[in-house]
Amino acid sequence: MVLAHNSLLGREYPHTSVVNAYGDRYPWAPCIGQPAVRRYLLDLAAEAAVRPGAAGTELESLGWYGLAHLHAHDKTAGVPLGDAAQYLMSLCFCPYCRDGYAESGADPDELAAAVRHALAPVWAGSGSGSGESGVPGIAALLGAEFTALSLDWRLRTARSLQEQAVAAVRAAAPPGFQVLMHADPAAYHCGANAGVDPAHILRHADGLVLPCAGGPAAREAMLGPTAPHRGPRTVLAANLGIVAGLGGNPARLAADASHAAELGATELRLYHAGLASDADLDAVRRGAGRSWRPLTDRPGPGEP
Repeated sequence: MVLAHNSLLGREYPHTSVVNAYGDRYPWAPCIGQPAVRRYLLDLAAEAAVRPGAAGTELESLGWYGLAHLHAHDKTAGVPLGDAAQYLMSLCFCPYCRDGYAESGADPDELAAAVRHALAPVWAGSGSGSGESGVPGIAALLGAEFTALSLDWRLRTARSLQEQAVAAVRAAAPPGFQVLMHADPAAYHCGANAGVDPAHILRHADGLVLPCAGGPAAREAMLGPTAPHRGPRTVLAANLGIVAGLGGNPARLAADASHAAELGATELRLYHAGLASDADLDAVRRGAGRSWRPLTDRPGPGEP
């Protein structure tokens, strides 16, 4: 179930959207720092997740959304933006987030000016923009103090929403209802796979669905920080692309799934079987039988 990604909401209620440091709104990105948006998302999670006959749910976009929209007419690739620059372009400066930055100790006007200053060389082509990554990369662009203060507000806000959404679903669901979350273990990341602290969220949700397409390094980046926090019943689902036309590689399913299992994945998700061609599905059938042995019978961390 998709939560904090809703273009219709942004068009009809523009004040609910993320506002970047230049004053532009992202209508596809509801700002999770706004109390009314949070109430809406919690109500949506509780009402939509618990459908008749459902034994569980997967919560997608349960965190910050930002610049990257991932839609068919996206025209934001003229200047390559790396991990750190994406973070800067995704910082929200709506009235609630401005108050949040101030609460964390940052002057919101100075922070917005620092973001624009940091990105100016990127737009001019004289800054790398595409190379910096991780929190150190953000600090290299924005400075250590503003990085820490902006993260303080955003991580607290996302973490509390994630806790509350899982709790809202559990309160509305019958006993034993499974709650998974589409996630990324880089807590500052935005988008459909919302950034999380694995050690924290796995104390609340029953497991995570992790984006594991893109090669061994991408899978290691997802499962490496997450698998150590897996308990005996935790679900860690590796989400693999199987549609060749969308960049997936169904012919590599056996190898990719086996690698994911070695890294600690307990389940697979195949994205997106409903869009796959007959040829893609044939490749999946050939690879699936020999690629996967569930890990649920293996001990979790700390178990004998």
